[in-house]
Amino acid sequence: VQLVESGGGLVQPGGSLRLSCVASGFTFSRYRMSWYRQAPGKERELVASIANTGLSIDYADSVKGRFTIARDNFKNTVALQMNSLKPEDTGVYYCSRVAGNYWGQGTQVTVSS
Repeated sequence: VQLVESGGGLVQPGGSLRLSCVASGFTFSRYRMSWYRQAPGKERELVASIANTGLSIDYADSVKGRFTIARDNFKNTVALQMNSLKPEDTGVYYCSRVAGNYWGQGTQVTVSS
């Protein structure tokens, strides 16, 4: 199993970023996929999660209405569109297949003026 994230960076408050995760080594369409984040000095937290079919999606209360998770089961990718970013969204964002405890290497998102 391999999960490779991309798309992080530095953005001003109110800006947008799109994170992408490319999965390989397993049958992607069979698994729920999630995005987590970890801010400095804080525990890792769930940001968004999407069922294998894409029909069930969950968001942390702190990102509802601003972030959108989506997947493409043909391209084996899961994306996180982040709009109206706030400084408190800063952290390392991880793509995860929770079943089996698989994680990507993470991508840094910094929201700062």
